[in-house]
Amino acid sequence: MATAFFDRLADRIASVDSVVSVGLDSQLDRLPEHLQDHDLPQWAFNRRIIDATHEHAACYKPNAAFYESADGWRALRETIAYAHGKDVPVLLDAKRADIGNTTRQYAEILDEVDAITVNPYMGHDSLQPFLDRADKGVFVLCRTSNPGRTDFQDLELDSGGTLYERVADRAVAWNEHNNVGLVVGATGPDELEAIREQVPSIPFLVPGVGAQGGDAKAAVEHGLRDDGVGLVNSSRGIIFAGENKGEDFAAAAGQSAKQLKQRLNQYRGDD
Repeated sequence: MATAFFDRLADRIASVDSVVSVGLDSQLDRLPEHLQDHDLPQWAFNRRIIDATHEHAACYKPNAAFYESADGWRALRETIAYAHGKDVPVLLDAKRADIGNTTRQYAEILDEVDAITVNPYMGHDSLQPFLDRADKGVFVLCRTSNPGRTDFQDLELDSGGTLYERVADRAVAWNEHNNVGLVVGATGPDELEAIREQVPSIPFLVPGVGAQGGDAKAAVEHGLRDDGVGLVNSSRGIIFAGENKGEDFAAAAGQSAKQLKQRLNQYRGDD
């Protein structure tokens, strides 16, 4: 029987003493000029980023939006294989969900990656094929880091509480295989703390600490479960740290990943 994702993640966190998730949002027009002539520029970029950051990375999180072309999917597959070769799990940020055959088709990507983000708006049946993969991680969008989160997530329910609090409750009910996590942004530290109190057993993926300026202290103190399992993500803040440094871009990314690890570890108490 395959080892559950969060057990593998716990081992990875312990081995590199890091909860940093490196977001591989490899936007083509921001890649270094000297890589643009490669057959797969995103793969050329990602390989160098992985080489420079893997010793500080608990996980890599490519966002599917940056790979939705024929060459993009090829680059993504190469990236996933290379990360796995470095013993780093890969979480695909795809925010998938649908009904019937469509969501079953979406879930087949879990044959290649270790975890995925999903959108709960369509309810339990839209997530079932993901949840059924007991060895894979399923991170349910709960409280996001963007300004427009208030449009729906803050809505008060007749039964009490907000919509995002209801999502957190449902995630606990869906966690039959202990493979469910929540996406909870670092830009609302008070809400992050409240959701952690509401669902103490669920690991969080906490975006928004890098370029979005989220609260690193709250991300660690409330984003991580009591056993220290959880992820704090930075994408642009790491991979584009050397955007104007030419061939030194990867070294700058490695330094940024190391600095974020050290910054987070001061709150983990693991220095």
